Amino acid sequence: MLKRLLPIVVLAIGVGGFWLLKVTRPVPPPVTVEEREWPVAAMTLSLGRHAPTLALYGEVLAPDRLRLVAPLDGHVGQRPVRDGDRVGEGDLLVALAEEDVVPVVTRAEAEVARLEAEIEAEKIRFESDRQALAREQSLLDNARSQLERMRSLVRRNLASRAELDADENEIARAQVTLVSRQGELDGHPARLASLEAQRRQAEASLAEARRDARRARAKAPFAGIVTAVEVAPGDRVREGDALLDLIPLDGLEVRARVPRGVQSELVESLADGARPEAVDDEGGRYRLRALSGQGDPAGTEAIFEVASSPARLRPGSLVSLSLVRPEVADSAAIPFSALYGADRVYVIAQGRLHPLEVRRHGETRGPDGGSWVIVSGDGLADGQRLATTHLPNAIEGLRVVDLSTEPDQEADQEPGDGAAPPPSRQATGESPASASAGDDVRAETGP
Repeated sequence: MLKRLLPIVVLAIGVGGFWLLKVTRPVPPPVTVEEREWPVAAMTLSLGRHAPTLALYGEVLAPDRLRLVAPLDGHVGQRPVRDGDRVGEGDLLVALAEEDVVPVVTRAEAEVARLEAEIEAEKIRFESDRQALAREQSLLDNARSQLERMRSLVRRNLASRAELDADENEIARAQVTLVSRQGELDGHPARLASLEAQRRQAEASLAEARRDARRARAKAPFAGIVTAVEVAPGDRVREGDALLDLIPLDGLEVRARVPRGVQSELVESLADGARPEAVDDEGGRYRLRALSGQGDPAGTEAIFEVASSPARLRPGSLVSLSLVRPEVADSAAIPFSALYGADRVYVIAQGRLHPLEVRRHGETRGPDGGSWVIVSGDGLADGQRLATTHLPNAIEGLRVVDLSTEPDQEADQEPGDGAAPPPSRQATGESPASASAGDDVRAETGP
């Protein structure tokens, strides 16, 4: 009987002990779930006038670059300069040998002299033909008188018919001679005009020969830098062969492609007489002169004059420019991390985020030396706190804590206890309230 009751008694004691422990356990405090706070950095907005800059990459060109070519066939006699030499205006660059240049001029002068002599001979011949025509006309008149007398004698049978025929033949020969002489006189203007044309052609050839002779001694028309030297003294060159290039020290320009959205702004500035300026990484200044007359879907080239630049500039090199655009009133410069999408920022009011729509106007250099964006908008105002930490889950009304205005908090520790400080909220992502509530829960529910 006792063996049967013992298991029941043990079970009853267990159930009673469990019930006693249950009714005497401590009651945990209620856990309140607080809203999470996101730590962010922020800045105070200050509206004003800001000039955006546009980053451009341009190529240095020399529109006045001079290329010297051989004016005629010959040998290079002198070349006192080398690639990279700086020369002044009037300095000798290259010269062809005199023995190749002088004969060309001499032949041209001889041709002009020959044609002038032919023209003079034609004039003398014309005067001689004119005088001979007068004499031949007189002889023809005398022959006609003689023919009339001979006819009278023949009619009276005082002369033979053969004598009459001889006089008639003499008149015919005189008429042929007279007509031939008259033809020579009539052709004089045409022959003279042809000779004059040939002389003018020869004079033009002489002018070309003298011009080529002058160009055979090429001198620098301006101060510049010698480059692209193609010949050496003694080389044989043909007419039109490249000799060397001369780049001017002044007059360089930079061509950089600007996006379509900025073209109208630059066109209006040029129409108003403004000359927007750009600067490079070394402080060189470039002044906008015009926009290229031809563009493409990617944009249009802007042409900048070099106002002041280091001597390192060479045609063909690339230059990084920052174009200063017109100032924007009631605008603010903010870091790119504060921008969401293309037209939205968040301001902090009463510990919560509130979105604002903005317009972008370009970039500028920020206080940290980095690139900032210039924005404006109807909702922006001086003194607003703008969130500069980019939150991937930023929405309207999200609770945040401004790290730049929150007082520093340090954990209280006994000296020498060796305990590590609690993790910061920035590292754990927890708000102060939620962290303290969790500590209380663990303290009261722990063993």
